[in-house]
Amino acid sequence: MASRSEFILCAALFLLACQSRAVADKLQITSTPPGATVELDGVAAGTTPFEKDFPGGYFHKTRTSLGARLEHPMVARISLTGYATKELTLTEGPMVWISLNGHIHGEYWLLKSNHFHADLDPIAQTFTGKVSANLAADAPLTLQSELSLEDLVKQTKPAVVYLKGLEKSGTGFFVTDTGVIATNAHVARGEESLLARLPSGQQLQAKVVYIDPELDIALAKVEGSNFPHLVLAHSSTVRQGESVIAIGNPGDAMLFSVTKGIVSAVGKIDTEGPGTWIQTDAPINPGNSGGPLLNARGEAVGINTRKVVKKNVTGISFALSASDLLEVLRRFYPTVALAAEKKPAAGTNQPIASQDQSMDSVAVSNTPLPTAPEAVGTVTISSEPDGAEIFVDDKFHGNTPATLKLPAGSHSILLKFPGRADWRRTLEVLKSSKTSLKATLEPTN
Repeated sequence: MASRSEFILCAALFLLACQSRAVADKLQITSTPPGATVELDGVAAGTTPFEKDFPGGYFHKTRTSLGARLEHPMVARISLTGYATKELTLTEGPMVWISLNGHIHGEYWLLKSNHFHADLDPIAQTFTGKVSANLAADAPLTLQSELSLEDLVKQTKPAVVYLKGLEKSGTGFFVTDTGVIATNAHVARGEESLLARLPSGQQLQAKVVYIDPELDIALAKVEGSNFPHLVLAHSSTVRQGESVIAIGNPGDAMLFSVTKGIVSAVGKIDTEGPGTWIQTDAPINPGNSGGPLLNARGEAVGINTRKVVKKNVTGISFALSASDLLEVLRRFYPTVALAAEKKPAAGTNQPIASQDQSMDSVAVSNTPLPTAPEAVGTVTISSEPDGAEIFVDDKFHGNTPATLKLPAGSHSILLKFPGRADWRRTLEVLKSSKTSLKATLEPTN
């Protein structure tokens, strides 16, 4: 039978736990401009300025093991039509809860602050310049001249950058002459900006401007122009057995190191996540993440992403295909997808695109949707499920739900969501009209 002192102690612990659960703190998320959609861990939660009550134990270590604890990391995704989406890592951890008597009660995370703010960058101002791509599935690749290894490195290395965050580092490469850099999401996630070091030694601030929620792809942007940038090659142009090189910044090694291998296989791998993967035996190590996998013509065929680390397993590394990167870039440079059948001329061997390039690849620029304040209509678009990507006249305009101002006239509306069939409509927008569209995206299976 419990003693009176034990009973009092238990009651005190219970009251402390209840108090810890009862005392709430308020999470605030704001943005400039306001009115942006807030998703917490992929679930729409409201719009900015956003407020939500959470237990005090989510902000401060609770007094007892019975108190409320946040048992998972939390990420906020802030999106607004016409602006680049931002991801904010709200928590730090994991930390291990150890009681005074030494018992481990599991892991927990703490919110870094009770107020987060996101400055959203206009798409038209951020995603400028040109994206160059070889999209032809049936190009006469055997007729194209290949570069020597020395020339290949010499011509492509200037487009590669070393990226360093607060606690991690990786690699990226320029995809436009105006400073847009592609890298892995796991390199950029949780960072507002990264230090970008060029092979010349020049250091620039790279602002993280987009992180794909599904693919391990992120985009960053440095100020400037006339940056050397790589041509992207569609996965349909990649041949099993062809030679490839990886340029990156592996830990404990020299910056901008080069490794060589072959394409082992190309295809989908459910265990590795969505996207088309290129398996290679070119050595890829931590720090190579986000760097280019290049073919012998100097085109980026993939983004070096991960290697298999298992007992008795060697020489297996994976790069996300450039096709996946092109799908991400298409949201901001929509004309890329419209030239998918264009054939490059035989003999093309320029690996780096320039502003006045003459190579027979696809070079597109980002043009903002024209607006006429005196002749526009308002269109509110929602979907089931929420979060579908909205394309108006083949230009990306954020995620549902959204309210758009569109010029009077006929517009093509396309909604896309992973695992769901595309939803298409042609909409006639009248001057000063207000229209609502509700779409149900059916599962593809």
